[in-house]
Amino acid sequence: MTTITVLGSGNVARALAGKLHDAGHKVIVGSRDPQKTAADWAGSGIRVTGLQDAAGSAEVVINATPGSASLHVITGLAAQLTGKVLVDIANATEFDSAGVASVLLYPGSSLAEEIQHALPDVRVVKTLNTMHDSVMADPAKLTIAPSAFVSGNDAGAKKVVGGLLAELGWAQEWIIDLGDVKTARVPEAFVLMVSSLVRALGPVPFGMAIAR
Repeated sequence: MTTITVLGSGNVARALAGKLHDAGHKVIVGSRDPQKTAADWAGSGIRVTGLQDAAGSAEVVINATPGSASLHVITGLAAQLTGKVLVDIANATEFDSAGVASVLLYPGSSLAEEIQHALPDVRVVKTLNTMHDSVMADPAKLTIAPSAFVSGNDAGAKKVVGGLLAELGWAQEWIIDLGDVKTARVPEAFVLMVSSLVRALGPVPFGMAIAR
């Protein structure tokens, strides 16, 4: 059993926390307002606490905070995250007047790279950012097998993340290790296609897949 913290309490956190808890892990949700958030998780067996306590209490930390705020939030937890595996699943973009992701916040880089640069002692792994949140913990729901891309500098951390992906329902052949953290750039850019895909396909769950 691993103690896993999910930073954030929205739809992504809900999709991942419950499945990881059911897999036998001790799961903590880190929230900016834990007293308000705790009611939403009552009876789930998942503890809700503040961000610092949550990050400091876990062996693996999942970044499910809004991408535009992630770097600020994560760097503020540097002391709690040192030496730990940080699974970054956020996409950092600017939004247009319609609330659509329009421009990458870190052009020529990526959120994962910026986190790794700011916190060199944290073992950053990027994954699960190219799909609807409902697919992250239930990839078999799609008619075509999606791909889960993995980017990171630390082989041991990627092995840990691969194990968690398997527990979330990802078959080994659906997981693609792209290489070091710099390879997160292209998967992070996929979010710019999402609004166009929703217009074309409708509001249905989907994810990026590599045909081979």
